[in-house]
Amino acid sequence: MTNNPQPEIIENFEDLLEESLKDVDSFEGKVVDGTIVNMDADNVTIDVGLKSEGVVPVKEFGAKAANLNKGDTIQIYVDRLENRQGEIVLSYEKARREAAWEELAVAHEKNEKVLGVITNRVKGGFTVDLSGVIAFLPGSQVDIRPIKDMSPLMDIEQPFMILKMDRARGNIVVSRRAVLEESRAEARGELIKNLQEGQQLQGIVKNITDYGAFIDLGGVDGLLHVTDISWQRINHPSEKIHLGETIDVQVIKFNPETQRISLGMKQLEKDPWAGIEEAFKVEDVVKGVVTNVTDYGVFIELKPGIEGLIHVSELDWTKKNQHPNKIVSPSEEVSVKVLDLDTEKRRISLSLRQTTQNPWAAFAAAHKSGDVIEGEIQNIADFGLFVSLNSDIEGMIHMNDLSWSESPDAALKAYKKGETVKAKILEIDVEKERVALGVKQLTDDPFEKQMGSMKNGDVVTCVVAQVTANGIEVTVGDQEIVGFIRKSDLGRDRSEQRPERFAVGERVDAMITNLDHNSRRFNLSIKAHEIAEEKQAMKEFGSSDSGASLGDILGAAIDLEKMKETKSAKDSKAE
Repeated sequence: MTNNPQPEIIENFEDLLEESLKDVDSFEGKVVDGTIVNMDADNVTIDVGLKSEGVVPVKEFGAKAANLNKGDTIQIYVDRLENRQGEIVLSYEKARREAAWEELAVAHEKNEKVLGVITNRVKGGFTVDLSGVIAFLPGSQVDIRPIKDMSPLMDIEQPFMILKMDRARGNIVVSRRAVLEESRAEARGELIKNLQEGQQLQGIVKNITDYGAFIDLGGVDGLLHVTDISWQRINHPSEKIHLGETIDVQVIKFNPETQRISLGMKQLEKDPWAGIEEAFKVEDVVKGVVTNVTDYGVFIELKPGIEGLIHVSELDWTKKNQHPNKIVSPSEEVSVKVLDLDTEKRRISLSLRQTTQNPWAAFAAAHKSGDVIEGEIQNIADFGLFVSLNSDIEGMIHMNDLSWSESPDAALKAYKKGETVKAKILEIDVEKERVALGVKQLTDDPFEKQMGSMKNGDVVTCVVAQVTANGIEVTVGDQEIVGFIRKSDLGRDRSEQRPERFAVGERVDAMITNLDHNSRRFNLSIKAHEIAEEKQAMKEFGSSDSGASLGDILGAAIDLEKMKETKSAKDSKAE
């Protein structure tokens, strides 16, 4: 009789086997504890409690391989229960990665920093090894500001923040910038709390503009104005500092409310203006270098950090209308004279022209008023001529000093640029840098020659030169000085006050009624002369007081006219 197993026993065995196989299947894809049963130079054999043992290459353990010993228990990843050879496949690297994922997930949830190493550059950023897990570091998350050279940040362990984590896809995005910003925020609060004016700090040049530079003091920025970079004049901050450079600065001003910080570099150096009175004195002639040329003058560096200004008026004795850059050039060394020193305003006034002889003073020493000179006409203006007196200076002939007889406009038109003209020196004014010349002064004044001895009340013989509606123009004497007799002065009687009764070339006698030697003008009157003759005749017959003046004669003439007008009005009324 055959012994057959009991049905219930068979069922229990199948359940146990199924349960056993289920436990074995659950090993796959998990991290389990394993025991090192053997190891050589190439492989480590590990027992994880399955039907067979697994082999892991030594190189997977890296530096940790040197500390492994037979019998050690380590965590290992069961990749597959059987490969083609029926061997179990284990991985220490995947075990480390799985453990790292768990730790990273916890850190991400708690918003904690994790340590990693930047290993390679990839498109759009870098790869970071987070204890075996490879994460992506975008280029924008490397630092607070752009970094040109990444080599100092590669292959060193440093903290990162996890921005995004996708376990299913195996993606992790990290940020180094977030760590720096967090540190900056802490440093900023501490810095602002302890910040004081006069405090010396170190900072990094963050940005450079035309007017200065922004300096990162470690969480807070300060402004370094271009005028506070150096005691010497600079045109742009980049002449002294560079982007990314670490510099020493001093807090010049700090506003806790606005948190605005003004910084200075030159304040950390000795003030070059200290003891300036001993180095430079008024009237000293010193050497300097041209640092800047402007429309209004030239800046001269007398020594590092000390500049003076040559005003445009002190550049040259004669070149008044030229731009300063036509006289001096940047970097040129020149000798200058100290005119004024204001230590309070930090200003030094200099002169370039006063280091040479004043050509106006030299001319005044060699010439005097009344001298006759010759010169070439350099320019013709609306008001006169500019004549070259020597290689340095010019004199001016005003249009009124060109001719005694011609009108100023007509006389001016007779001259041309480049012509040589002879003139008399009328005045030399060294202070105003002027030399006044005259052409007409080379000859005697015909007016004074003819009229110099005459006075009001004198009677002269005139020649009619021109007849006009308002009177007649006449000439007097050999010099033919022109005078004018108004219509009302052409005769005592109204019927005689007609210009047309005179002919050009006719000779007439008239009395001088107004002679002005300054304006070189005079007025004549035939009527006054006739009344004077009548007075004289009456005097000779005893009918008039003796000693009648010109005013009496003119007054009598006016009274006589009024009497005639009254009589004429009465006659008209009677008719």
